[in-house]
Amino acid sequence: MAKAIRQFEENLSLVDIVFEVIDARIPYSSQNPEIKRISADKPHLFIMTKRDLADPKMTASWLRYFKEIKQPAIAIDAKTQFGINNVISVISPILKAKLQREEDKGMKKRPIRAISVGVPNVGKSTVLNRLVNRRAAQVGNRPGVTKGQQWLKSGSKLELLDTPGILWPKFANQEIANKLALTGAIKDSVFHSDDIALFALNLLRQSQPQQLQQRYHLAEDDFDLSDVDLLLKITAKIGMHDDYERASNRIIQDVRSGKVGPYTLDNPETVVAHQDDNRRS
Repeated sequence: MAKAIRQFEENLSLVDIVFEVIDARIPYSSQNPEIKRISADKPHLFIMTKRDLADPKMTASWLRYFKEIKQPAIAIDAKTQFGINNVISVISPILKAKLQREEDKGMKKRPIRAISVGVPNVGKSTVLNRLVNRRAAQVGNRPGVTKGQQWLKSGSKLELLDTPGILWPKFANQEIANKLALTGAIKDSVFHSDDIALFALNLLRQSQPQQLQQRYHLAEDDFDLSDVDLLLKITAKIGMHDDYERASNRIIQDVRSGKVGPYTLDNPETVVAHQDDNRRS
């Protein structure tokens, strides 16, 4: 991660804009504070991926929030409805003044240069492949697939520098770490699956109990159980007897793939309240 941060710093001067790819399910928790710190003076676009897995009302709320704070953002489902024109239409106004200055100086018209960054497994390589309309960047449904940096061309309008996924050395709190683990940004080998499954059950039983009930054939009174007992109940319901670790892995994968319904774990109202508390303290 230290090497990836260093490479990002070294290449920042070569680009016009930073594309930070964030997860629409955790639009706040998947923002890397190191990226914000390093690229403070560089135009910045949030590309919210996995829109199809997120709560559409919450995605709309996040886009309104970003607009209010004058942070350019676009929400996309990179697997289907997304292309170069979506991005160009958003970034052209941001860079218009800079490109006009270059033209006034007699400089040759050139493609916009961007660097793509984000946490592991956020869908960054999928975005790049859609932009260049080919499998130029390696794609995989696990963190750490992109190992090095590579420049990619998107027609004559855009040049992209791909980078490996970057996590920061210390999370602000355990909740952010849990959200990153649940959505797949942290390798499964570094956390206990039952901890993350319990975290997921605690959130989902409040936000979408019907989907949870249908997915695991639960009775209404099962929601009176504690999170631990509910995990044990689901373990038995899906035929895994007392193998709660295996059941925990099933729950995590179900949540990640959207089998328990679309969800968003970050709320912009909560973020605003938290930031206000920090300013007062």
